[in-house]
Amino acid sequence: MQKEKQPMVNAYLPDERPPLGKLLLYALQQVIVMFPATVTVALITGFQVSTTIFASGLATLCFILITGRKIPLYYGSSFAYLTAISALMASEAITSSLSPEAAAQVNAFLSGQAAVLPGEAISYAQFGIIMSGLISIVAGLIVKVFGVKAVEKILPPSITGSIAMIIGLTLAGNALGDAAPQAAAAGTVMGSSWVWVVSLVTVFSTILFSRYLKGFLGQLPLLLGAAMGCLTAGAIALIGGPDMSLFRSIPPEALSASLWSNGVLAVPAFTLPKASLAALLAIMPIAIATIPESTAHMYQLDIYVNDVAKKKGKGRYDLVSLLDRNLIGDGICDMISGFVGGPAGTNYGENISTMAITKVFSVPVLFVAAIIAMVISFFTPLVSAIYSIPLAVIGGLEIYLFGAIAAQGIAIMIDKSVDMFSAKNIAVIATIMVIGIGGNYAFGGNIDFFGVQVPCIAGAAIFGILLNAILSIGEKKEKAK
Repeated sequence: MQKEKQPMVNAYLPDERPPLGKLLLYALQQVIVMFPATVTVALITGFQVSTTIFASGLATLCFILITGRKIPLYYGSSFAYLTAISALMASEAITSSLSPEAAAQVNAFLSGQAAVLPGEAISYAQFGIIMSGLISIVAGLIVKVFGVKAVEKILPPSITGSIAMIIGLTLAGNALGDAAPQAAAAGTVMGSSWVWVVSLVTVFSTILFSRYLKGFLGQLPLLLGAAMGCLTAGAIALIGGPDMSLFRSIPPEALSASLWSNGVLAVPAFTLPKASLAALLAIMPIAIATIPESTAHMYQLDIYVNDVAKKKGKGRYDLVSLLDRNLIGDGICDMISGFVGGPAGTNYGENISTMAITKVFSVPVLFVAAIIAMVISFFTPLVSAIYSIPLAVIGGLEIYLFGAIAAQGIAIMIDKSVDMFSAKNIAVIATIMVIGIGGNYAFGGNIDFFGVQVPCIAGAAIFGILLNAILSIGEKKEKAK
């Protein structure tokens, strides 16, 4: 009897490597997806842009090696730490420890008159970032000792799925804000409806490319969609003149600091950490917020990778069983990023969505993406070129990507057969969704709880975990009857 032939599936699993040409294009696509959020975190926190990009690439390389080249995730700067870093920089404990020149630059940054923090101030934040890595490492060791099943009791699919959903939905405002930025003066393309043309062309073309293109080109929808958006923005600028240009330029001061520069090639400004109790207390606890998020990402990956493996006739890739390595890797990456002068981070939902859309889960692709990011960080024109991509183009991509993150949360609950008629599950899902999304739109992303600024996603996750634990009391007895 002839063995049934498996259908051809144009996809790459974690241990598969595409040919060199495809590999480079897939990797470039991942860099473009990673770049906006990582650079934005640097600009908001006052960290050096080139150092931040280098740190994300270096941490990703280390993550891939630490996890045995089995987990396809990209490490980038996390928004969860923004408030903690801002509060730390404004605190008396830090400003009093700085030289008069550095203190003046910190004040200038906090008042919006400078684009970057002095290295002296960043050094104190680095200590808190390095120490925050211990939280994820401890969480990973707990998972290693007690197993994934123990974690699933604390973080069942009703929680991880809901967290994935609020991660995507709380970013909805960012996506539309980027798709139609209104920052420029009236009379420019920013203040007109033409900006929507660029973002809508981007999102529609990306969706159509992912839906209808076959073969190799079908795996580059985000890269091709970004190209279509840039061409549209270029045509508008060509017809309407400079006032109608959406292309951006990065603040020169954000790229000014370097260890050595010849104008084109610039070595990022690496700084060493300085011990600070204030930094430890301000930044270290925020790592708790990234653990449920990182766990949700692993469940997302597991579902999509195994769907491809099934279609390709391959064995199961039990990525969830590597959750301990993922969390330990996250923690070590925080330490690596913090040591060279980069912000704290986590694995990126944008990159996971890109993989889910393109079906390219290859670890070698992310390895090369990390190298490309590190190379870019040394070349000022390359940083400026990628940053110059119109914000409306980025926003068009984000509409698709952030929505895909939320959709993956639904997929987790469907895949794990979450009982949506259970009073417990409905209560857990409902409260996580409202606290997470409501906290973002009502309180700007952070909820003031007895003077502590709790990130809404972390608050929603903690509340959901506690509620699930309380409602699970006596559950086994009821099932036994």
